[in-house]
Amino acid sequence: MGIPEQLKSIQDRITLACQAAHRAPDSVLLIAVSKTHPAEKITTAYAVGQRHFGENYVQECIEKVALLKAHRADIIWHFIGPLQSNKTRMIAEELDWVQSIDRLKIAQRLSEQRPTHLEPLQVLVQVNISGELTKSGVVPKEALDLCQAILELPQLALRGLMAIPEPGIQANALEAFHAQFAALQNQLGTRCQFDTLSVGMSDDMESAIAAGSTMVRVGTAIFGAR
Repeated sequence: MGIPEQLKSIQDRITLACQAAHRAPDSVLLIAVSKTHPAEKITTAYAVGQRHFGENYVQECIEKVALLKAHRADIIWHFIGPLQSNKTRMIAEELDWVQSIDRLKIAQRLSEQRPTHLEPLQVLVQVNISGELTKSGVVPKEALDLCQAILELPQLALRGLMAIPEPGIQANALEAFHAQFAALQNQLGTRCQFDTLSVGMSDDMESAIAAGSTMVRVGTAIFGAR
């Protein structure tokens, strides 16, 4: 199948998962993760209505934004990878969302470097639910302090949380992971006015949607192997 057919297949899965969870199909937003894929594949997805795209690498992301900006200005770009402090300016100036904030220094730099003529940068705090040493993300017990500090930054709009399950996690453990993450979202959301929960990829989106995810991030199932 080509990209249009793959996109429809993912959207159909989202619809069915929402129906099973007694949710409206439009309550879950699909982020097409286009990292390492050429801009031509993004334009193919764009042609059939996809508007939200996710990138993991700063330089690659900025090059694609520049290439596509003139003719596809309504693309909404999400940065979803680890972000180093010396690369925040490009992201602050060019992107719409950052889903991977895990420390205050990064948030402060993004706010300071966000041009004032633009809308505030939409951001999510990445939480390391499972405590993996090799994974980015704030530990759950420190998430509230980080979120409250971000709420004070003028050029950022904190929308919610993001998480990535550990590779190869078993189905029963995956459901527990999603439930724990959703509980943290609910706990913090009452204080921080969250409306976004970004969790779920091609292999676990049904479980994530059942737990309350409002964004799923899918790459290979749309664009093919890298």
